[in-house]
Amino acid sequence: MRNGLKWLGRVLIILLLATAAVGFWKREAIARLWAVNSLFDAEHIVGNFSNMDRAFLHIPVSRGAGPVSPLPAGPAMTLPKVATDWIAARDVTSLMVLHRGAVVHESYHQGTRPEDRRISWSMAKSFLSALFGVIMAEGHIASLDDPVTRYAPSLTGSAYEGATIRNVLLMMSGVAFDEDYLDYESDINRMGRVLALGGTMDGFAAGLTARDADPGTRWKYVSIDTHILAMVLRGATGRSLPDLLSEKIIQPLGFEAEPYYLTDGEDVAFALGGLNVTTRDYARFGLMAANLGRYNGQQVVPEEWMRAATTPTAPTAPGDLKYGFQWWMPRDAQPGEFFGHGIYGQYIYIDRARDVVIVATSADRAFREPGVKHDNIAVLRQIAGAI
Repeated sequence: MRNGLKWLGRVLIILLLATAAVGFWKREAIARLWAVNSLFDAEHIVGNFSNMDRAFLHIPVSRGAGPVSPLPAGPAMTLPKVATDWIAARDVTSLMVLHRGAVVHESYHQGTRPEDRRISWSMAKSFLSALFGVIMAEGHIASLDDPVTRYAPSLTGSAYEGATIRNVLLMMSGVAFDEDYLDYESDINRMGRVLALGGTMDGFAAGLTARDADPGTRWKYVSIDTHILAMVLRGATGRSLPDLLSEKIIQPLGFEAEPYYLTDGEDVAFALGGLNVTTRDYARFGLMAANLGRYNGQQVVPEEWMRAATTPTAPTAPGDLKYGFQWWMPRDAQPGEFFGHGIYGQYIYIDRARDVVIVATSADRAFREPGVKHDNIAVLRQIAGAI
């Protein structure tokens, strides 16, 4: 009898511990879900965008032990009035302007600090594009015209079966994906809940089965396409995205602060928009892109790839922004003018003709208003022209 009671007591203790563990996990998951639902609230958005690691699963991207690359100071510029008005109107949180590789303006707003690691949103796509160019040059991927399923076989049977890497780089996968941030049931918001609750992004992507068009026949901006590219990179190299980005991009650029990726529940990086980087380090990446992959005396990304990636080859609608390999161009782009862009007003803008790089981060809750993207580019152009 006594032994039976001891056995029962042990079972009860184990059950209690298990219940507590499950309760803790649920509490953590609920907290992350709450963070998603309140992420863009007016009273929290600025702080959230500088502290995403407080609310989400994340993983560091090592900057290595190398020296910090210099960002020399140049003659200070005077911002045009349109820019100072824009900073206030569009809730800009940081602005850095570089001319001929030197910093001519650097300012921080809304109580944010230089050391804040700021959420990239879709500027992360341009980082992944640069990494893709390196991996292609190393021979891990045979051709951009290979099907994505060659490197990510779990996508067999999904809407991505039959799509090539080139299709996906150009946002021409044909996959049906609703990117309406205002619709709770949209695909982009369902994906956000997968991320918040520690689900699997690979599983979410493989579960997409509907198409709007055949692969390669129509352009449509689909954020999950970038996750497919990350799956291809992981499958081709057998390595994680943070490891690859660290070795191939971050360390050669001499970042001053260690970036991090938001992750899903399997430690898989949120490739399409989860990179967190300081403004000064975004500028280092921008300088590399402006120099067609060359930085600090080293060819970090092949020049041929950077030229191809920043050439508007996707068949976007007339009068709309143009698109390359995960980089944007203005609708009336001048030679050498392109930019990385994320929702809520994140920009790495490059004008090679003027030798200007501009980084702007924002918490602009009105970013969806008609014409805002074009107006923002117009302001960035005026800043570049005022130097």
